[in-house]
Amino acid sequence: MLVNYLHKIGWFIGLVLLQVLILNNVHIAGYATPFLYIYLILKFESDTPRNALMLWAFFLGLAVDVFSDTPGMNAAATVFLAFLRPVFLRLFVPRDTLDTLVPAIRTMGILPFLKYLVVSVLIHHGLLLALEFFSFAHINTLLLRIATSTLLTVTCIMAVEGIRKKG
Repeated sequence: MLVNYLHKIGWFIGLVLLQVLILNNVHIAGYATPFLYIYLILKFESDTPRNALMLWAFFLGLAVDVFSDTPGMNAAATVFLAFLRPVFLRLFVPRDTLDTLVPAIRTMGILPFLKYLVVSVLIHHGLLLALEFFSFAHINTLLLRIATSTLLTVTCIMAVEGIRKKG
């Protein structure tokens, strides 16, 4: 149990540092920015209580907000993702395997995991970037940023999954 928490804290610190030091400075074509830090929330066990998951999400988002100088936007979007994550798992995972499942390609299969991943990342990025824009005056730019950032984040998460699968 303690080893599991230490493992999660290590991922927490590593993902926050990766996000704020490197990934926040990546802007492909001025639109796409990967938000890899949400990988931690997506990888929690399926039997994790929603309150605990939302607490982890809040502190994860808050840590990114503190270092990125964004006033609560990442925290809000990450908590919203944590709140909806059990619903997404129920949608894309067969009911008999939902008890103690760690979402991954090898436990869910590639297509259900990809659906879970795309929907989760799309919801997170939609809220995060809508809060960042705080206006629908440039809706085309907002939608383009959501789509490209989602595509880039999903690609990065699938790459990490592929590396973790081999290791």
